Amino acid sequence: MTTLYIALLIAGILMLGAEIYLPGGILGVVGAVALVAAIVVGFRIGPAFGWAGVWVAVLTTALGLWLWVRFFPRTRIGRRLTLSADGRDFKARSEDLGRLVGHSGVATTDLRPAGIALIDGRRVDVVTDGEWVETGRPIRVVRVEGIRVVVVPADPAV
Repeated sequence: MTTLYIALLIAGILMLGAEIYLPGGILGVVGAVALVAAIVVGFRIGPAFGWAGVWVAVLTTALGLWLWVRFFPRTRIGRRLTLSADGRDFKARSEDLGRLVGHSGVATTDLRPAGIALIDGRRVDVVTDGEWVETGRPIRVVRVEGIRVVVVPADPAV
């Protein structure tokens, strides 16, 4: 029984550690279940083993989290998975959407009220003032509010 207890503790810790490099959640869940099982087995052996299992699980999890936060971002894998900048200088792609006012196009998806339209040969995210526009119906750009392109159904005869 003691061998099972130790094996479950070690397996749980190793699986939680492996979860760092093999993300997906399965190893983490199985590792957590192994630690809980070790604690249960420990209490069946005796209270001292049970509480030792609790402390091993808590301390190794805390130590692992601290090591993860402290050192993982500096590893090769960590540098690839984390941002190296704080994001203050990030800029959205600059598009001159204001030039689309008055242009016509066609709804390529249902606009209910948002969707996609083909205007001047390019796909544009558009929105209506609340009305539903079916796919394929002609539309006209009436205004641009930042990156929000507002359209209305156009008269097909025009």
